[in-house]
Amino acid sequence: MTDSLLKESPLLVALDKERTVYDGFISVQEKDFRLRISLPPDHQLKQAKLHCCWKLKQLLKNYQDIVKQRLHHSSDLVSFILELRTILEVALKSQPGWLSIPPPQYYSQLITEIEDLGWDKLLFIDTDFHTLQLSAEDSSGRQHAITVKLKAQGDYPAEAPECSADLPVPLAITWTPQSTLAHIHSQFLLIVEALAEFWAVLDEIDEHTWVLEPEKPTRADCMRRIAIGNSVSIKLEIDPRHPKMLPECCLLGAEHVVTPLRNKLNANMHLWNPDCSVLQNMKDVMEIEFPSPATHEKSSFSVECGICYAYRLDSAIPDQVCNDPRCGQPFHQACLYEWLRGLPTSRQSFNVVFGECPYCNKPITVKMAIQKP
Repeated sequence: MTDSLLKESPLLVALDKERTVYDGFISVQEKDFRLRISLPPDHQLKQAKLHCCWKLKQLLKNYQDIVKQRLHHSSDLVSFILELRTILEVALKSQPGWLSIPPPQYYSQLITEIEDLGWDKLLFIDTDFHTLQLSAEDSSGRQHAITVKLKAQGDYPAEAPECSADLPVPLAITWTPQSTLAHIHSQFLLIVEALAEFWAVLDEIDEHTWVLEPEKPTRADCMRRIAIGNSVSIKLEIDPRHPKMLPECCLLGAEHVVTPLRNKLNANMHLWNPDCSVLQNMKDVMEIEFPSPATHEKSSFSVECGICYAYRLDSAIPDQVCNDPRCGQPFHQACLYEWLRGLPTSRQSFNVVFGECPYCNKPITVKMAIQKP
């Protein structure tokens, strides 16, 4: 049997003269797995015990019963090794991703890094210990979170992890094989600190004006659509890198209301003061006071669409307004577009439809909604 065993598994050798303990490796598909087999003095496999390395245990996780059965019923050790190799080949084919399971050192190193960073910084970790979420608080007390997806290579991730966060700028994290979770956290903290002024600008707008869009802004949103009056609003795009500079502005509403505001905005741009807040500058340049939560109800600005009778259509709000001062009825762009397209009196030129207001029959136009890729 010794010669046969040496031929079938040359890396599995006896550790004692009685040949009751065998230790070494079994090779399958050019992969080596460590194992130890302990036999009773009479060498009967019925009382044998099999000890596997963690990789082999994981691979045979769903085959424990059949391995135990073959171990106890094989005629000799050589026969068992041959059958074990067959089982391993089947297991390898059915579990092509098993090698992605990290070794024990991965988990111990990860726990050590979390302890060094502080358990209070850990918001979430999945059951595979591959995805975790870390919290960070900036100097203004804002809470932020970064999601880290680790890629195990060897004992611990050597490849850069995938990191994502709720930010208005790309998240750039520098990673080396010596990097740790603490390095990721400190870099993330520097990024959010650099954006503190940007968020301060938006926080002031959110607190002191009626924001129509987005309905539930996130820390990544740079746009705010602010109510000025009934069916009149302004859309601001704040630059995260230069938050106090003049933002991109777009006035929305009936032309007889929007035109005077647009003229003031264009005429007074030179008055923009980078030392003042964006909100105060907008008040000074446009010579208006924005309705605030302290003085107005938001419902007074949430006028329903004159066609579908809803305020929000998916994420859109009524932003097409009849230009007749005596009407001023707002519509969703999609609703008005479909309404006008269905009328025989309407005409279309490229992506613009010309027709009549459903309420006052005065001329009204709408551009076809551009589908985002």
